[in-house]
Amino acid sequence: MKSPAPTVRSIARTLGLSHTTVSDALRGKGRVDPATVLRVEKAAREAGYRRNPLAAAVMSELRRSRGGTFRGVLAAVDLLEPQRRDPHGAFHAELVQGGRARAANLGFKLEEFVVGADGMSVQRLDSILHSRGIHGVLLLPSWYSPDWSGLNWSRYAAVYTDYVIDRPALHCVCCNHYRSMTALMARLAERGYRRPGLYVERGRDERMQRRFSAAFRSCQENDPAFEHVPPLIVEDQRKAEFQRWFRRHKPDVVIGYFTETIAWMEECGARVPATHGFVSLNAIYTTRPCAGLDQQPRELGARAVELLIAQLQRNELGVPEWPTTTTIAARWTEGPTLRRAAS
Repeated sequence: MKSPAPTVRSIARTLGLSHTTVSDALRGKGRVDPATVLRVEKAAREAGYRRNPLAAAVMSELRRSRGGTFRGVLAAVDLLEPQRRDPHGAFHAELVQGGRARAANLGFKLEEFVVGADGMSVQRLDSILHSRGIHGVLLLPSWYSPDWSGLNWSRYAAVYTDYVIDRPALHCVCCNHYRSMTALMARLAERGYRRPGLYVERGRDERMQRRFSAAFRSCQENDPAFEHVPPLIVEDQRKAEFQRWFRRHKPDVVIGYFTETIAWMEECGARVPATHGFVSLNAIYTTRPCAGLDQQPRELGARAVELLIAQLQRNELGVPEWPTTTTIAARWTEGPTLRRAAS
Protein backbone atom coordinates (compact mmCIF):
# COMPACT_ATOMS: atom_id res chain seq x y z
CA MET A 1 0.00 0.00 0.00
CA LYS A 2 1.35 3.41 -0.94
CA SER A 3 2.46 5.55 2.03
CA PRO A 4 0.55 8.79 2.56
CA ALA A 5 2.24 11.96 1.34
CA PRO A 6 4.31 13.70 4.02
CA THR A 7 2.76 16.77 5.61
CA VAL A 8 3.88 19.53 7.93
CA ARG A 9 2.11 17.75 10.79
CA SER A 10 3.75 14.38 10.09
CA ILE A 11 7.21 16.02 9.97
CA ALA A 12 6.43 17.84 13.23
CA ARG A 13 5.48 14.55 14.93
CA THR A 14 8.69 12.89 13.69
CA LEU A 15 10.89 15.70 15.02
CA GLY A 16 8.93 16.31 18.22
CA LEU A 17 8.29 19.92 17.23
CA SER A 18 5.13 21.97 17.02
CA HIS A 19 3.26 22.29 13.74
CA THR A 20 3.81 26.07 13.80
CA THR A 21 7.58 25.73 14.21
CA VAL A 22 7.88 23.33 11.28
CA SER A 23 5.62 25.48 9.11
CA ASP A 24 7.59 28.64 9.87
CA ALA A 25 10.90 26.87 9.25
CA LEU A 26 9.81 25.62 5.84
CA ARG A 27 8.41 29.00 4.84
CA GLY A 28 11.38 31.00 6.16
CA LYS A 29 9.04 32.96 8.42
CA GLY A 30 9.01 33.74 12.11
CA ARG A 31 11.91 33.44 14.55
CA VAL A 32 13.03 29.83 14.30
CA ASP A 33 16.50 28.85 15.50
CA PRO A 34 18.79 28.31 12.44
CA ALA A 35 19.80 24.86 13.71
CA THR A 36 16.14 23.89 13.94
CA VAL A 37 15.55 25.17 10.42
CA LEU A 38 18.32 22.91 9.13
CA ARG A 39 16.83 19.91 10.99
CA VAL A 40 13.38 20.59 9.55
CA GLU A 41 14.67 21.08 5.99
CA LYS A 42 16.71 17.86 6.20
CA ALA A 43 13.71 15.87 7.47
CA ALA A 44 11.47 17.36 4.78
CA ARG A 45 13.92 16.39 2.03
CA GLU A 46 14.29 12.87 3.33
CA ALA A 47 10.52 12.47 3.59
CA GLY A 48 9.99 13.81 0.07
CA TYR A 49 7.87 16.72 1.28
CA ARG A 50 6.87 19.38 -1.28
CA ARG A 51 5.16 22.55 -0.17
CA ASN A 52 2.10 23.53 -2.21
CA PRO A 53 2.30 27.34 -2.59
CA LEU A 54 -1.20 27.59 -4.05
CA ALA A 55 -2.76 25.84 -1.06
CA ALA A 56 -0.73 28.01 1.29
CA ALA A 57 -1.84 31.15 -0.52
CA VAL A 58 -5.47 30.03 -0.37
CA MET A 59 -5.31 29.49 3.39
CA SER A 60 -3.52 32.79 3.92
CA GLU A 61 -6.12 34.65 1.90
CA LEU A 62 -8.98 32.92 3.67
CA ARG A 63 -7.54 33.86 7.05
CA ARG A 64 -7.25 37.51 5.98
CA SER A 65 -10.69 37.70 4.38
CA ARG A 66 -12.44 35.45 6.93
CA GLY A 67 -13.89 33.19 4.29
CA GLY A 68 -14.01 35.57 1.31
CA THR A 69 -13.33 34.51 -2.27
CA PHE A 70 -9.67 33.78 -3.00
CA ARG A 71 -8.02 35.94 -5.66
CA GLY A 72 -4.61 34.47 -6.48
CA VAL A 73 -2.03 36.46 -8.45
CA LEU A 74 -0.20 35.44 -11.63
CA ALA A 75 2.59 37.37 -13.33
CA ALA A 76 2.59 38.25 -17.05
CA VAL A 77 6.26 38.97 -17.75
CA ASP A 78 7.53 40.83 -20.81
CA LEU A 79 11.13 41.48 -21.83
CA LEU A 80 12.45 44.79 -23.13
CA GLU A 81 15.15 43.49 -25.46
CA PRO A 82 18.12 45.75 -26.25
CA GLN A 83 17.54 45.28 -30.00
CA ARG A 84 13.85 46.25 -29.72
CA ARG A 85 12.55 49.61 -28.61
CA ASP A 86 9.21 48.54 -27.16
CA PRO A 87 7.91 45.11 -26.11
CA HIS A 88 4.32 46.27 -25.88
CA GLY A 89 2.96 45.47 -29.32
CA ALA A 90 -0.67 44.83 -30.18
CA PHE A 91 -0.13 41.07 -30.14
CA HIS A 92 1.25 41.18 -26.59
CA ALA A 93 -1.60 43.39 -25.44
CA GLU A 94 -4.15 40.91 -26.80
CA LEU A 95 -2.34 37.99 -25.16
CA VAL A 96 -2.48 39.74 -21.79
CA GLN A 97 -6.12 40.72 -22.23
CA GLY A 98 -7.15 37.15 -23.02
CA GLY A 99 -5.07 35.81 -20.16
CA ARG A 100 -6.42 38.37 -17.71
CA ALA A 101 -10.05 37.61 -18.59
CA ARG A 102 -9.56 33.87 -18.20
CA ALA A 103 -7.61 34.33 -14.96
CA ALA A 104 -10.47 36.39 -13.51
CA ASN A 105 -12.94 33.65 -14.44
CA LEU A 106 -10.82 31.16 -12.51
CA GLY A 107 -10.37 33.36 -9.44
CA PHE A 108 -6.98 34.85 -10.22
CA LYS A 109 -5.52 38.26 -11.00
CA LEU A 110 -2.92 38.75 -13.74
CA GLU A 111 -0.34 41.50 -13.16
CA GLU A 112 2.22 42.72 -15.73
CA PHE A 113 5.98 43.09 -15.21
CA VAL A 114 8.56 44.27 -17.77
CA VAL A 115 12.17 43.19 -17.31
CA GLY A 116 14.55 45.82 -18.68
CA ALA A 117 12.26 48.77 -17.91
CA ASP A 118 12.55 51.09 -14.87
CA GLY A 119 15.49 49.19 -13.46
CA MET A 120 13.67 45.86 -13.40
CA SER A 121 16.26 43.07 -13.67
CA VAL A 122 15.60 39.32 -13.65
CA GLN A 123 17.01 39.16 -10.13
CA ARG A 124 14.76 41.97 -8.90
CA LEU A 125 11.75 40.33 -10.54
CA ASP A 126 12.62 37.06 -8.80
CA SER A 127 12.76 38.87 -5.46
CA ILE A 128 9.42 40.64 -6.04
CA LEU A 129 7.61 37.48 -7.10
CA HIS A 130 9.00 35.55 -4.14
CA SER A 131 8.15 38.25 -1.58
CA ARG A 132 4.60 38.53 -2.92
CA GLY A 133 4.02 34.80 -3.06
CA ILE A 134 3.49 34.75 -6.84
CA HIS A 135 4.26 31.31 -8.23
CA GLY A 136 2.62 31.35 -11.69
CA VAL A 137 4.53 33.08 -14.51
CA LEU A 138 3.15 33.78 -17.99
CA LEU A 139 6.11 34.65 -20.24
CA LEU A 140 5.24 36.84 -23.23
CA PRO A 141 6.93 36.31 -26.63
CA SER A 142 10.45 37.56 -27.29
CA TRP A 143 11.82 38.43 -30.71
CA TYR A 144 15.14 36.75 -29.92
CA SER A 145 15.67 33.52 -28.00
CA PRO A 146 15.02 34.61 -24.38
CA ASP A 147 17.11 33.68 -21.37
CA TRP A 148 15.04 33.36 -18.20
CA SER A 149 17.47 31.04 -16.42
CA GLY A 150 18.14 33.77 -13.83
CA LEU A 151 14.83 33.08 -12.07
CA ASN A 152 14.83 30.58 -9.23
CA TRP A 153 12.63 28.08 -11.04
CA SER A 154 12.15 25.86 -8.00
CA ARG A 155 9.57 28.47 -6.94
CA TYR A 156 7.57 28.84 -10.15
CA ALA A 157 5.35 27.21 -12.71
CA ALA A 158 5.45 28.87 -16.13
CA VAL A 159 4.10 28.88 -19.67
CA TYR A 160 5.80 30.61 -22.61
CA THR A 161 3.43 32.03 -25.24
CA ASP A 162 5.51 31.34 -28.35
CA TYR A 163 8.04 29.01 -30.03
CA VAL A 164 10.69 28.15 -28.64
CA ILE A 165 12.30 28.62 -25.24
CA ASP A 166 15.40 26.67 -24.18
CA ARG A 167 16.77 28.69 -21.23
CA PRO A 168 15.04 27.00 -19.51
CA ALA A 169 12.86 24.64 -21.55
CA LEU A 170 9.26 25.36 -20.51
CA HIS A 171 5.74 24.48 -21.60
CA CYS A 172 4.60 26.58 -24.59
CA VAL A 173 1.31 27.77 -26.04
CA CYS A 174 1.38 29.21 -29.55
CA CYS A 175 -0.32 29.42 -32.93
CA ASN A 176 -0.25 26.30 -35.12
CA HIS A 177 1.57 28.04 -37.97
CA TYR A 178 2.03 24.96 -40.14
CA ARG A 179 -1.62 23.90 -40.06
CA SER A 180 -2.75 27.51 -40.52
CA MET A 181 -0.64 27.89 -43.69
CA THR A 182 -1.87 24.62 -45.22
CA ALA A 183 -5.48 25.71 -44.61
CA LEU A 184 -4.70 29.11 -46.18
CA MET A 185 -3.19 27.48 -49.28
CA ALA A 186 -6.22 25.22 -49.67
CA ARG A 187 -8.45 28.29 -49.55
CA LEU A 188 -6.38 30.00 -52.26
CA ALA A 189 -6.65 26.92 -54.50
CA GLU A 190 -10.43 26.92 -54.06
CA ARG A 191 -10.54 30.54 -55.23
CA GLY A 192 -8.54 29.83 -58.37
CA TYR A 193 -5.13 31.21 -57.44
CA ARG A 194 -2.33 29.22 -59.07
CA ARG A 195 0.85 31.19 -58.34
CA PRO A 196 0.90 32.12 -54.65
CA GLY A 197 4.08 33.82 -53.47
CA LEU A 198 5.35 34.04 -49.88
CA TYR A 199 7.08 37.24 -48.71
CA VAL A 200 8.41 37.17 -45.14
CA GLU A 201 11.30 38.42 -43.02
CA ARG A 202 13.91 35.81 -42.15
CA GLY A 203 13.79 36.64 -38.44
CA ARG A 204 10.04 36.03 -38.23
CA ASP A 205 10.33 32.79 -40.15
CA GLU A 206 13.20 31.46 -38.05
CA ARG A 207 11.57 32.44 -34.76
CA MET A 208 8.72 30.02 -35.49
CA GLN A 209 11.16 27.37 -36.74
CA ARG A 210 10.24 28.07 -40.38
CA ARG A 211 6.78 26.58 -39.99
CA PHE A 212 5.09 29.04 -42.35
CA SER A 213 7.70 28.65 -45.10
CA ALA A 214 7.91 24.86 -44.65
CA ALA A 215 4.15 24.48 -45.02
CA PHE A 216 4.16 26.83 -48.03
CA ARG A 217 6.88 24.83 -49.80
CA SER A 218 5.17 21.53 -48.99
CA CYS A 219 1.90 22.72 -50.54
CA GLN A 220 3.66 23.98 -53.66
CA GLU A 221 5.52 20.70 -54.14
CA ASN A 222 2.61 18.37 -53.46
CA ASP A 223 -0.51 20.18 -54.70
CA PRO A 224 -0.83 20.06 -58.51
CA ALA A 225 -3.07 23.14 -58.37
CA PHE A 226 -0.01 25.34 -57.77
CA GLU A 227 2.81 26.50 -60.01
CA HIS A 228 6.22 27.07 -58.46
CA VAL A 229 7.01 30.57 -57.19
CA PRO A 230 10.13 30.76 -54.97
CA PRO A 231 9.41 32.40 -51.61
CA LEU A 232 11.07 35.75 -50.95
CA ILE A 233 12.64 35.54 -47.49
CA VAL A 234 14.51 38.75 -46.66
CA GLU A 235 16.53 40.26 -43.83
CA ASP A 236 14.42 43.44 -43.86
CA GLN A 237 11.41 44.54 -45.88
CA ARG A 238 12.55 46.66 -48.83
CA LYS A 239 10.34 47.84 -51.65
CA ALA A 240 12.94 47.54 -54.43
CA GLU A 241 13.80 43.93 -53.54
CA PHE A 242 10.14 42.97 -53.35
CA GLN A 243 9.26 44.60 -56.67
CA ARG A 244 12.12 42.87 -58.49
CA TRP A 245 10.84 39.52 -57.18
CA PHE A 246 7.22 40.40 -57.98
CA ARG A 247 7.96 41.37 -61.61
CA ARG A 248 10.23 38.38 -62.22
CA HIS A 249 8.11 35.57 -60.74
CA LYS A 250 4.62 37.03 -61.29
CA PRO A 251 2.72 35.66 -58.27
CA ASP A 252 -1.03 36.09 -58.60
CA VAL A 253 -1.45 36.39 -54.82
CA VAL A 254 1.10 37.50 -52.21
CA ILE A 255 1.17 36.06 -48.69
CA GLY A 256 2.92 38.37 -46.21
CA TYR A 257 2.62 40.28 -42.97
CA PHE A 258 2.18 43.95 -43.72
CA THR A 259 -0.42 45.65 -45.90
CA GLU A 260 2.13 48.25 -47.11
CA THR A 261 3.08 45.50 -49.57
CA ILE A 262 -0.21 46.07 -51.42
CA ALA A 263 0.91 49.56 -52.51
CA TRP A 264 4.20 48.07 -53.80
CA MET A 265 2.18 45.56 -55.85
CA GLU A 266 -0.03 48.32 -57.25
CA GLU A 267 3.05 50.29 -58.34
CA CYS A 268 3.93 47.25 -60.47
CA GLY A 269 0.53 47.34 -62.19
CA ALA A 270 -1.45 44.98 -59.94
CA ARG A 271 -5.08 45.77 -59.16
CA VAL A 272 -6.09 44.20 -55.85
CA PRO A 273 -8.28 42.14 -55.82
CA ALA A 274 -9.22 42.29 -59.53
CA THR A 275 -5.95 40.93 -60.93
CA HIS A 276 -3.99 39.98 -57.80
CA GLY A 277 -4.66 39.05 -54.21
CA PHE A 278 -2.98 39.71 -50.87
CA VAL A 279 -3.24 37.71 -47.63
CA SER A 280 -1.88 38.82 -44.25
CA LEU A 281 -0.26 36.20 -42.02
CA ASN A 282 -1.23 38.14 -38.90
CA ALA A 283 -4.33 40.32 -39.19
CA ILE A 284 -3.44 42.27 -36.05
CA TYR A 285 -0.66 44.07 -37.95
CA THR A 286 -2.76 45.26 -40.89
CA THR A 287 -3.31 48.98 -41.46
CA ARG A 288 -6.20 48.58 -43.91
CA PRO A 289 -9.02 46.04 -44.41
CA CYS A 290 -7.43 42.81 -45.56
CA ALA A 291 -8.00 39.07 -45.89
CA GLY A 292 -5.77 37.04 -43.64
CA LEU A 293 -5.12 34.98 -40.55
CA ASP A 294 -6.18 35.91 -37.05
CA GLN A 295 -3.62 34.11 -34.88
CA GLN A 296 -6.06 34.47 -31.94
CA PRO A 297 -3.75 35.99 -29.31
CA ARG A 298 -6.60 36.33 -26.81
CA GLU A 299 -7.37 32.64 -27.08
CA LEU A 300 -3.66 31.84 -26.76
CA GLY A 301 -3.44 33.94 -23.59
CA ALA A 302 -6.53 32.30 -22.13
CA ARG A 303 -5.28 28.79 -22.86
CA ALA A 304 -1.85 29.59 -21.41
CA VAL A 305 -3.44 30.79 -18.16
CA GLU A 306 -5.53 27.63 -17.94
CA LEU A 307 -2.43 25.47 -18.25
CA LEU A 308 -0.53 27.64 -15.78
CA ILE A 309 -3.24 27.40 -13.11
CA ALA A 310 -3.48 23.65 -13.68
CA GLN A 311 0.24 23.34 -12.91
CA LEU A 312 -0.20 25.29 -9.69
CA GLN A 313 -3.13 23.15 -8.64
CA ARG A 314 -0.99 20.04 -9.17
CA ASN A 315 1.92 21.68 -7.32
CA GLU A 316 4.14 21.30 -10.39
CA LEU A 317 6.85 23.87 -9.78
CA GLY A 318 10.20 24.05 -11.52
CA VAL A 319 11.43 23.28 -15.02
CA PRO A 320 9.33 20.44 -16.46
CA GLU A 321 11.05 17.18 -17.27
CA TRP A 322 9.13 16.92 -20.56
CA PRO A 323 8.10 20.37 -21.85
CA THR A 324 4.97 20.32 -24.01
CA THR A 325 3.68 22.61 -26.76
CA THR A 326 -0.03 23.39 -27.10
CA THR A 327 -1.05 24.89 -30.46
CA ILE A 328 -4.19 26.64 -31.68
CA ALA A 329 -4.83 27.11 -35.40
CA ALA A 330 -5.35 30.64 -36.72
CA ARG A 331 -8.85 31.73 -37.69
CA TRP A 332 -9.55 32.92 -41.22
CA THR A 333 -10.57 36.57 -41.62
CA GLU A 334 -12.36 37.54 -44.81
CA GLY A 335 -11.36 40.80 -46.47
CA PRO A 336 -11.42 42.88 -49.68
CA THR A 337 -7.89 41.95 -50.82
CA LEU A 338 -8.92 38.52 -52.07
CA ARG A 339 -11.52 37.52 -54.60
CA ARG A 340 -14.49 35.62 -53.28
CA ALA A 341 -14.89 31.91 -53.69
CA ALA A 342 -17.19 30.78 -56.48
CA SER A 343 -20.68 30.00 -55.20
